[in-house]
Amino acid sequence: MRAAPCFDIIRRMSADSSGDQFAAIARSLSSEAGVVATLDNATATAVGIVDGCDYAGISLILKGRRVKSVAPTDEIVVRADQLQHETGEGPCLQSVSEHETVYAPDLRDDPRWPRWAPRAVAELGIRSALVMRLFVGPDSFGALNLFSTTPNAFKSVDRVSAHALAAHVAVAMTAAQDHQDMDSALISRTTIGQAEGMLMQALSISGDQAFAALVRVSQARNIKLHEIAADIVRNGIRPELFE
Repeated sequence: MRAAPCFDIIRRMSADSSGDQFAAIARSLSSEAGVVATLDNATATAVGIVDGCDYAGISLILKGRRVKSVAPTDEIVVRADQLQHETGEGPCLQSVSEHETVYAPDLRDDPRWPRWAPRAVAELGIRSALVMRLFVGPDSFGALNLFSTTPNAFKSVDRVSAHALAAHVAVAMTAAQDHQDMDSALISRTTIGQAEGMLMQALSISGDQAFAALVRVSQARNIKLHEIAADIVRNGIRPELFE
């Protein structure tokens, strides 16, 4: 697992949870290039800054309410999520479905997940769990999951730090996703422009006529406009494409 860039920041910061500390973390998270890098940085930061946290991961909500484990700091995090899927219960699933923060001081004595908790303890050595739903306004992304091999690992001050980190992670995720969407849109627009240019040159038509031709093909074939354009740029103007 690569070291998070913000580890250098964390090493230089005091142990308190000051605003300056989390402002530095927010800047570090937002400087990452892309969603994947942002999530990897976030979970590595969680292990580095939250006392008692041995493992961290993020569970994302996908279409159909399917939960996907991403950016785990250890394979144990992946297995913990797999166990939740297998048993249909666990702190992450509860946090996501009930819109709440879930804290389990000692999974050995926690009755909330009778199928998941005993296996998490016996098979993975997890004793404490702290799970916070990630959201910005009405948009939910999933949950930040922190695990410890020690019972009662997350003290009150640790939970405050974790909540502050989760808020910054959610904002960073939004910024990274928006940036990625913008990059994708720009790439698509560039490809469409290239295809328009090829049609204009080959058929001696205007830009508006070339764009209209692309739209007609897209509608007729039920294929996205940028995919039609990419096909033309990649393979040239093939007659069968316009049949």
